[in-house]
Amino acid sequence: MNPSEEPCPSRVDPEKVASIIVNCGYRLHVEAGPGLFESVYESVLAQMLRDGGLRVRCQEVVPIDVLGHRFDRGFRADLIVEDVVLVEVKSVEVLAPVHAKQVITYLRLLKLPLGLLLNFGAPTFKEGAKRFVNRHSQTQGSPLRINSGE
Repeated sequence: MNPSEEPCPSRVDPEKVASIIVNCGYRLHVEAGPGLFESVYESVLAQMLRDGGLRVRCQEVVPIDVLGHRFDRGFRADLIVEDVVLVEVKSVEVLAPVHAKQVITYLRLLKLPLGLLLNFGAPTFKEGAKRFVNRHSQTQGSPLRINSGE
């Protein structure tokens, strides 16, 4: 998707997709536990989602336009699921503020409505799961709701 274009209206509900991602992430955290490399969690989670019938793109280039120049090499999003949910996978003991900024920036650049930051290095899945929204109206009822201010 070209970030300068508005995304086409999707029939896929980002909330339902996010729910499936969270369920798969929880199962993965319980089964594998903390301590593996991010790339392992990313690969396994992507396969779990594909096995569940979802379309998943891995290591998607996030282009940026700055001062009239376009850069395609700056960033890579870990997973984009059904073209409506961004998933950034981490495997660290404690998330840093930059991790949240990364997700918010990717959501804005890609014009996606919903993002999940999943840290498989946290002691529990709940502690490591963060939710971010970008111009997304269906946010009631989520214990992980964080508004990006867009």
